Amino acid sequence: MKGFSGILFLLVLCIACDDQRVYEKNVDFPSRNWVVSEHPAFEFEIDDTIATYNLYGNVRNSLDYPFSRIFVNYSLTDSAGNTLNRRMIGEYLFDEKTGKPFGESGLGDIYHHRLPLETGFRFPHSGRYVVTLEQYMRRDSLQGVLAVGLRVERAQ
Repeated sequence: MKGFSGILFLLVLCIACDDQRVYEKNVDFPSRNWVVSEHPAFEFEIDDTIATYNLYGNVRNSLDYPFSRIFVNYSLTDSAGNTLNRRMIGEYLFDEKTGKPFGESGLGDIYHHRLPLETGFRFPHSGRYVVTLEQYMRRDSLQGVLAVGLRVERAQ
């Protein structure tokens, strides 16, 4: 039984390893609403300026989300406060005709999406960077959004 437990532990450890991930963090909204005044910011360090990176915005939503798309403004700033990029991302969370949810299904009616923010991006210098996300919908409170986050990974 001990041998089986050890093998199971190693298997779980290997599956949990993610060699490409440099940074990943999510901010939960306990009220299951993303209020327009909430602008989650994610601070991370970059050491390798030769490598290229992919940046993704994470969105976790439930079936209570009332729209087929989500619009998010994202900004990337360096440690000096210089804005390197700022733009709006629009992504479908549900098929607009059938209403079928996209994304990876988690528990029950919860879905996880990765919104591409930057692909093949090279950071100009090593140091601290900050990505800020803002919901850009026509509502003060965006029902059905449970969490948003940022994932930075090395591009392959």
